[in-house]
Amino acid sequence: MQKLLSLPPNLVSAFYELENVDRTEWFCTSDPVGMKLGSGGGTTWLLREWYRNQKTEHSTEKRILLHAGGQSRRLPGYAPSGKILTPIPVFRWARGQKLGQNLLSLQLPLYEKIMERAPEDLRTLIASGDVYIRAEKPLQEIPDADVVCYGLWVDPVLATHHGVFVSDRKHPEELDFMLQKPSLHELENLSKTHLFLMDIGIWLLSDRAVELLMKRSQKVEGASDKDIPYSDLKYYDLYSDFGLSLGNHPRISDDELNKLSVAILPLPGGEFYHYGTSRELLSSTVTLQNKVYDQRQIMHRKVKPNPAIFVQNAEIHVSLSSKNDNLWIENSFIGTSWTIGSRQIITGVPENNWALTLPDGVCVDVVPLGKESWVVRPYGFDDVFKGDVRDEKTLFLGLSFPTWLAERGLTADDVTGRKDDLQAAEIFPVIADIEQMGKVLRWMVSEPDLTEGKEIWLNSQRLSADEISAQADLRRLYAQRKSFRKNNWELLACNYEKSVFYQLDLADVAEDFHHLELKKPDILPADAPQMQRIHNRMLRAQIDKLNGTDFQNDEKEAFGLLREGLIADLYERKSRPHLNVYGDQIVWGRSPVRIDAAGGWTDTPPYSLFAGGNVVNLAIELNGQPPLQVYVKPCKDFHIVLRSIDMGAMEVVNNFDELQDYCQIGSPFSIPKAALTLAGFGPAFSEVAYPSLEKQLQAFGTGIEITLLSAIPAGSGLGTSSILASTVLGSLSDFCGLMWDKNEICRRTLALEQLLTTGGGWQDQYGGVLQGIKLLQTEPGFVQNPLIRWLPEHLFTHPEYRDCHLLYYTGITRTAKGILAEIVRSMFLNSSVHLGILEDMKAHALDMAEAIQRNDFETYGALIGKTWMQNKALDCGTNPPAVEAIIDRIKDYTLGYKLPGAGGGGYLYMVAKDPQAALRIRETLMQNVPNPRARFVEMSLSGAGFQVSRS
Repeated sequence: MQKLLSLPPNLVSAFYELENVDRTEWFCTSDPVGMKLGSGGGTTWLLREWYRNQKTEHSTEKRILLHAGGQSRRLPGYAPSGKILTPIPVFRWARGQKLGQNLLSLQLPLYEKIMERAPEDLRTLIASGDVYIRAEKPLQEIPDADVVCYGLWVDPVLATHHGVFVSDRKHPEELDFMLQKPSLHELENLSKTHLFLMDIGIWLLSDRAVELLMKRSQKVEGASDKDIPYSDLKYYDLYSDFGLSLGNHPRISDDELNKLSVAILPLPGGEFYHYGTSRELLSSTVTLQNKVYDQRQIMHRKVKPNPAIFVQNAEIHVSLSSKNDNLWIENSFIGTSWTIGSRQIITGVPENNWALTLPDGVCVDVVPLGKESWVVRPYGFDDVFKGDVRDEKTLFLGLSFPTWLAERGLTADDVTGRKDDLQAAEIFPVIADIEQMGKVLRWMVSEPDLTEGKEIWLNSQRLSADEISAQADLRRLYAQRKSFRKNNWELLACNYEKSVFYQLDLADVAEDFHHLELKKPDILPADAPQMQRIHNRMLRAQIDKLNGTDFQNDEKEAFGLLREGLIADLYERKSRPHLNVYGDQIVWGRSPVRIDAAGGWTDTPPYSLFAGGNVVNLAIELNGQPPLQVYVKPCKDFHIVLRSIDMGAMEVVNNFDELQDYCQIGSPFSIPKAALTLAGFGPAFSEVAYPSLEKQLQAFGTGIEITLLSAIPAGSGLGTSSILASTVLGSLSDFCGLMWDKNEICRRTLALEQLLTTGGGWQDQYGGVLQGIKLLQTEPGFVQNPLIRWLPEHLFTHPEYRDCHLLYYTGITRTAKGILAEIVRSMFLNSSVHLGILEDMKAHALDMAEAIQRNDFETYGALIGKTWMQNKALDCGTNPPAVEAIIDRIKDYTLGYKLPGAGGGGYLYMVAKDPQAALRIRETLMQNVPNPRARFVEMSLSGAGFQVSRS
């Protein structure tokens, strides 16, 4: 997906280097100097320049266009680098963000999600560079129209400051007409018959709409693109010109534009944060930070003296208090002799020893210029950099500009450059000496009688705001920010309890520590929160891995701490098994397997521990039988006999050491050994201490014989090992009188898998132990106790749909452990990419549950396909070429398909479009068998789940 950016001219040449982006994916340019094109003409220019760079006028690739090339009169602190690169503090409630994030990096994920869902004909998305828009709910389907616009339901007062989409109440999805900054009176009159949404600047255009937009932006009407020089464009606005020509009753008559089909979509759970002014920089950030007050979602324990204080990439040697309201310090050094107040933005200040007092409402921006100089720019918090310098209405530093001059013994004649526009007036001195910089700054902001400061100003070269943006050395600006951030890293790591350190994207942190050659953080003490200790160990391992040094010990410790946290409560709730059967009885346990329909991986620790999980899965029997069976019977000798029918293996366990070697690689009896340990036959989990296993069995009254039968090939993807573990635990509970219900069996299965070091989540065991189709949901915490909601079975049992569910063994084997370990590492590291996919998976599970509740078969099938796409996005190993070759043969007959579980091989679950399509799938795969083991297996919904009975 291509990203096209319109940027300030000075940023264009440095953008690729500063943001470290791929030129094949990103393209940036600026509007022609001196030309005002508007958002429509600017879009045309940006597309034409991209076409010229691509050497083609046509491209089928989807593209996101961001307009971020404005002068930034009302946010001077980030004018040189553009508002779109404004650094945004990490949200205190968010996990997986980056210390170096900016407005651009926060904007893009939503735009990319929209374009992924957009129909193929909607290839162009246009958005503004000075807003951050969030969607708290999953996106709806996007209609196939020429123009699709997103809007928000807002208070009418707010709507009067923006564009508004007006729709007839009878057809709310269609645009009736668009208005620009309507009055409250207009909106009130319209509300009787119409609905209105505020335009948030996210527009999707078809190729036809783009063609007409470009045509309207040309000075020569009716000519083809090839006949028009690139510079021969006119001012044309996307919103007030193009937008007012759209809808069923457009405000501007235009035969071609009036015929374009238009759809309006409310952004689900939409939030709109504007970053257009200095005041909005603070207000939007405060609102974002305070979106969540739930202290359980805020990892660090820092309480700021004022919520509207933001410090990043900076070194500060003064104390801040509640009086410092609306304070933003970034990429700056604040020395001990500074006095700062409220309503201030301080950016770019190099290391200094100034004695400086900044009055309330006064901001400072220092911008590198050339190799050794800086330009000093103080300004007022609400300055807009407009007006004639001779006009009393023109404000500067909170004063009228003539007053500011008079207080310093100057007149408008002392100002060089243009006088009719403050943005073009040359008033900001270029300084090569940091000490002189402090003096001239004092004179400009608080000491008008400081003669030395005045002399420095008069004798210096001075630049206008426009010239600062055009001449700034952005590489030096970024280098200084990087230097401050390097110092911040160690402070954040040491002060982890009161910082956002361990909620960051730790993969990104490790990259920074590696490149900056920083010492890895110390091991956290034993009294630190368990999850932070886990993050700490995996971060240390990742840094060592990047440095090419041994990382395995810290990685092992991270998994060990996770294991310890998950089984800790079982050490306190020890078991006391007692013989609960007659001497000639056999306990027979059997379970179905499961297919995960949606939300798989969100049940996996550590993700589920800090975010909770949502999973939809179904319990199935194969060929009319529960395929996992366990038999437990008394044994005359005081030892434990373990047998596996499918593996043809047997082992006799005589002592505790043999029982507790369940981590032995390749052992066919790891699961029953670990299950017996958890059932109280291992000293660590037994209420009573015994000198030997033999003595314990004597006290128990018998030896034990356990026989396993797994009628499923290894690596099936059907949750076999977890459900087999549950079946063993459930059978032992009955045999030993432990009275574990199904929930307790499943909880102990999670602990058992930790003992085996295989890891895994909770959905497999709940999927098989509990019958039918269900939505399983957990809250954050080390004790994962799913809330279970059963879903209707109509889509799986009704004759119209029953035969459309197909299960095919691919004959391709795989084990989940390798895929699992890599994804769990990413969870440990708060990888933003992985956490984003997992968050989508959680929401997707709710969509799946709703489709099943509505008996919506087509949507169910499509959502199965989406589950598969999500699994592939999480790990590319999910879909090896051999599996893809099978899928290619049958995909046209399906609504959706997926490999259950971690993927990589095993079974393939398919949802056929109808019974006839199901027959075609069977014929296709039976006539072209990919390997000797591949075959169809009959599946049916299990109405019982785990069952246990006695002879």
